[in-house]
Amino acid sequence: MQQYSSLPDQNSLIDATPKLLTTIEQLRAQLWLESSLNQLQSRLNDCLLSACNTAPQAGAAQAEIFQAVVNEINSAVHSSNLALTDCAVGIALFQPQETVATVCYVSRSPSPNSQPLFVEVLTAEKKLLLRLQEVIKLEDLQQLENQQPQSAWRLADDSGNVMGWLIIATASLSSERQSPIKPQAQLRSQLMARSAKYCTTALLQLRHILSWSQRYQHLSNSNQELERTNQLKNQFLANTSHEIRTPLSSIIGFTHLLLAPGYEPTRERQQEYLNIIQSSGKHLLALINDILDLSKIEANQLEVQWEIIDVPLLCSNVLALVKEKAANKGLKLCLELEPDITTLVADALRLKQMLLNLIFNALKFTSEGSVGLRVAPKGVFVHFTVWDTGSGISQEDQVQLFEPYFQIAKAVAGGVEGTGLGLAVTQKLAQIHGGSVKVESEVNRGSRFTLVLPFKQELGVEKDGGDEVDERAKFSSFPLHFTPSSSVEILLVENDLPNADLMQIYLRKLGYQVTWVQNASEMWETLTGLEPAVILMDVCLTDGNGLSLVQQLREHEQYRTIPVIVQTAMAMKGDRETCLAAGVNDYISKPIDLPLLASLVAKYSKAPTSLDGE
Repeated sequence: MQQYSSLPDQNSLIDATPKLLTTIEQLRAQLWLESSLNQLQSRLNDCLLSACNTAPQAGAAQAEIFQAVVNEINSAVHSSNLALTDCAVGIALFQPQETVATVCYVSRSPSPNSQPLFVEVLTAEKKLLLRLQEVIKLEDLQQLENQQPQSAWRLADDSGNVMGWLIIATASLSSERQSPIKPQAQLRSQLMARSAKYCTTALLQLRHILSWSQRYQHLSNSNQELERTNQLKNQFLANTSHEIRTPLSSIIGFTHLLLAPGYEPTRERQQEYLNIIQSSGKHLLALINDILDLSKIEANQLEVQWEIIDVPLLCSNVLALVKEKAANKGLKLCLELEPDITTLVADALRLKQMLLNLIFNALKFTSEGSVGLRVAPKGVFVHFTVWDTGSGISQEDQVQLFEPYFQIAKAVAGGVEGTGLGLAVTQKLAQIHGGSVKVESEVNRGSRFTLVLPFKQELGVEKDGGDEVDERAKFSSFPLHFTPSSSVEILLVENDLPNADLMQIYLRKLGYQVTWVQNASEMWETLTGLEPAVILMDVCLTDGNGLSLVQQLREHEQYRTIPVIVQTAMAMKGDRETCLAAGVNDYISKPIDLPLLASLVAKYSKAPTSLDGE
């Protein structure tokens, strides 16, 4: 009978013990590997989260990821039972256009007295130093990558672009140290390879984060700019509405008063009311001109006519225009003009506009004392300084003073008129002239605005490259003295009844015979029995376009030589060229400048020999 024992065989127990110990060691090493990688992944996630929250610069965020990888790998190696405690880990940034990489991060920097760590390239039989700023050739990195055991791992994106190199370097082990066992060596290789993969993934995610961050920042900046623009637009509309309604109220009110049945004011009163209506109308026109000027300047469409200007005469004329306003406020006007200044080259109309803007502002913000204009030469420049004894401007407001639509808060609260465009237009006009505008001011101590312009410009050439002559300025400044014959026939083609009445009354007062028609069909019918010396043509008609009518007139032999002057509300740059291209002789914009109208009609209705003085 056989006997069986429940006790294990002693020999089999002895044989199983090494296998069990090996399995435990492998599990422990595997646990170390996964724990180290989890710790690295967690640290990289923190870096990416920080990048999301703070939107750092690309270099700083990338540096944080690189340093995290270096630190975590070094920590894992030192906290394990692996005999790799003397290892250092570094990341070298690789630039594709170069054949070298530079070591940018190391897990620990050697002390000044110690030897730097190194990587040994067995096939090349040379040692590579691993320290900050050390340069490593690309061929050496590739050799480290291909050797066994592997010592370098590239960080490459999906397109194969290398973002860096992860390098592990081993110093010679001391005699007391034991060589790492085979499983640990394999796990070290796995740790480095997977760490390189984690690092690459983090860098790619960082790219997306920074890209979205930049887009978000751009969108945020755009939204802020849109919000600011919207606020300025609302402020501008509110100010403009006030500016328009105030003079309109005077125009409508006094007109209604003059038309009221039974009300018969004295001639002096009628004159006073008409002056108010005219002044209010000019204020409306100035407002519209400011808006149009700013639009033209920003679109580089402003026409500039250079001419030699008599500076003392222009300054006297400017002060004459504001004399009444200053007197109404009890302010003294002063003009200081150095005798050396006689002429300069500029656009006379625009120079007058700039000076008036500055002086009107000084009058608005000065309740007592004086407002003055001082003109002095400074090298090749002339300085027009407008000073006042008014309320002054704070440093905070001075920063925004030349921005379009900006108005000082206390001015708005005090009901001071204005749209916030005057100074912006003045500055831009000065820049077109090759000059600038400067401001000096203290609260409650007055202000000094200095318009700096060069003495000379290139005559006959516009700043925007054009070569046109501003006929309106020419004729307004130098009207033709001509008394027409009562036989001179003018054909007026005008759609708007008030404008038609105005031009008829004015031209008839000058002695012309005026025939008015309202549309194209009436014009053709009238021309069958009339030979006008000049045709005044409105552009917008109920049954056609005035410019098309001009082209049709030029196709008929009997009408081809009749001078045609168009009157239109189109006042932007390019409108005059469009009209001339259609075959018209000249152009005048609405509201109609009556002296200019008289000059143009006289020019084209008079015989050439008379115009030449023969």
